[in-house]
Amino acid sequence: MRTDFDPGSLPRDDFYRLLTALVVPRPIAWISSTTPDGTDNLAPHSFFNVACVSPPVVQFSSVGRKDSLRNIEDTGEFVVNLAPEQLFGQINATATDFPRGTGEFDAVGVEREASLRVKPPRVAASPAALECVLHSTVRLGDSTVVFGRVVHACVSDDVLVDGHPEAGRMRPLTRMGRNEWASVGEIREIARVPFGEWQERHG
Repeated sequence: MRTDFDPGSLPRDDFYRLLTALVVPRPIAWISSTTPDGTDNLAPHSFFNVACVSPPVVQFSSVGRKDSLRNIEDTGEFVVNLAPEQLFGQINATATDFPRGTGEFDAVGVEREASLRVKPPRVAASPAALECVLHSTVRLGDSTVVFGRVVHACVSDDVLVDGHPEAGRMRPLTRMGRNEWASVGEIREIARVPFGEWQERHG
């Protein structure tokens, strides 16, 4: 037995809740941006992923025209901060629908640090950050996909093992359905099997 859901016949919010409960877990881009007059904005976005490796491009979607999107369109810069488990309360607080012009860093009490290549600051306590310049945007219905070219990356030495960022040390938060969040559970490691080796095993 299965239950069928037709996005064309369901209210938008009902299908949104279904979709975000099925596409899980979703990594969180904790986006810092700056208004043209210098107010620093900070907000989590859970429609986030890598878009390209060469050149390095990451993407996130703004559902509606949120302050992050407006600031990035106005200035062409933003930072993706890793959203770690230990900052859960602050991350959730920065999702509050503060009035436009409110700086979430100050309203929530998040410590900032200067970025190296862009104007928006990084989250000082975040173990990793990707400094980005705007590559392009794509409008899809009620959302806008933002593509950012990574111009600088920084990672805390505390989460590096032999130069590699370890998820178990970074403890990234993820979004699930409804008001559910999750952290890293069991981590498994398995190498891909080259075709030649596959043939030897199964031929």
